[in-house]
Amino acid sequence: MSVEGPGPGEFARPRLTVVSGPSGVGKSSVLAELRRLRPDVYFSVSVTTRPPRPGEVDGVHYHFVDRDTFLRMRDRGELLEHAEYAGNLYGTPRRPVEETLAAGTPAVLEIELQGARQVRKAMPEAQLVLLAPPSWQALVDRLTGRGTEDPRVVERRLAVAKQELAAKEEFDALVVNTDVRTAAAELVTLVVGPGPGTGVRS
Repeated sequence: MSVEGPGPGEFARPRLTVVSGPSGVGKSSVLAELRRLRPDVYFSVSVTTRPPRPGEVDGVHYHFVDRDTFLRMRDRGELLEHAEYAGNLYGTPRRPVEETLAAGTPAVLEIELQGARQVRKAMPEAQLVLLAPPSWQALVDRLTGRGTEDPRVVERRLAVAKQELAAKEEFDALVVNTDVRTAAAELVTLVVGPGPGTGVRS
């Protein structure tokens, strides 16, 4: 079942939607489905100081820069938000997001809780959406079921996940990822609004 929202250029009020959620909740899968449903929505590309992984393309997956370049961008106010994770710096370029919204197109940004809080301060009108697991045990099973990470790393991820889920009251909407397609359909409505004939969210 496909989800039909307003067509290109029909957005009542373009806005930035920030999608956050704990590691293992399925953000990549849900957002990939959202891209398929609404290819006309802009997805922000973050800038990072970490080296590209095999298969990653500069400007598509990330903008890869050195640390000095990143710090200059930060100091010039060119980043909407920024954070350091595992020794690498990550941030969201401000200009592409602002230009996209000014052109009348909604934008989506996937970041963690710390970054979401910064965006809230920088752009109070932004919509924050928390992608949550159907249950805590489901998240534990997914993270431990990978079998590719050190147990200590998994333990740290779960500790961070508890903090992120405990902050759900800071978000404007909650989407439970019980099924990727259903979660993506809910996100479509949040990002572009209900389809014709269903009313408009204020």
